[in-house]
Amino acid sequence: GLTPYEYIAKIWTSEPDRFIVNPIHQMPGLNTSVVVALP
Repeated sequence: GLTPYEYIAKIWTSEPDRFIVNPIHQMPGLNTSVVVALP
């Protein structure tokens, strides 16, 4: 099985349109501000 990070990285590269990166929601201490847009 993949780790959550590996799964996200795999889907990100194959289906980037499913992800929305919104820097407004970035919080201190977090390395990413990825929001998964489910169909």
